[in-house]
Amino acid sequence: MTLNSHKSDLLAAILPHVTFDGWSQASFDQAVSDLQMDPGLAEVLAPRGAVDLAVAFHRCGDSAMVRKYSETDTDTMNIRSKVILAVRLRLEAINDKEVVRRGSSLFVLPNFAADGAKLIWETADHIWTALGDTSSDINWYTKRATLGAVYASTVLFWLGDDSSEHQDTWEFLDRRIENIMQIEKVKGHIRTNEILSVAFAGPLWFLRKIEKPDYADDLPGRGP
Repeated sequence: MTLNSHKSDLLAAILPHVTFDGWSQASFDQAVSDLQMDPGLAEVLAPRGAVDLAVAFHRCGDSAMVRKYSETDTDTMNIRSKVILAVRLRLEAINDKEVVRRGSSLFVLPNFAADGAKLIWETADHIWTALGDTSSDINWYTKRATLGAVYASTVLFWLGDDSSEHQDTWEFLDRRIENIMQIEKVKGHIRTNEILSVAFAGPLWFLRKIEKPDYADDLPGRGP
């Protein structure tokens, strides 16, 4: 059995305990005990204990979304519909609100806020990559930043949504995506309008020098 398989087992074992004890050391220790796993191996798999498993849980959701999106026929969909679909698939990849709520509480703590921000960025990056985004300048960053904000706010809304089949959440998401589309329309208008493009060329010249990263392992969106 590989280390990844052992880590998957450990993640599955901790989830029932997270509902009651959060992503805590107590939950981690109980999962290790349930599996009768060598504590030394558990430490190798997750040096920070439950925190590393919470990160793994989030990334499993990203992987499930990408896989489901790739299996969906999106050829006739416009970009707005594709973004909405991808975000919906990402939320539907989660089958336990309480586990997510506990994770949200964990990643707002000062010690782990950077992990939380990186995970949100990764989700946005996975979505845009799945959609075939080809931007290579400042737009690469702005697309992920705005979508990350939309995803984070939608998750918080979803956590408190008790409407039938989460209809209120999907309407909320639709409004937030519309906001992104309006921003993109304004940016496109500026680029194609000679007067506006000249007016903004001076103050924003430095933004044209920004390029997307080469995906080093320590950059957002390409974590281990």
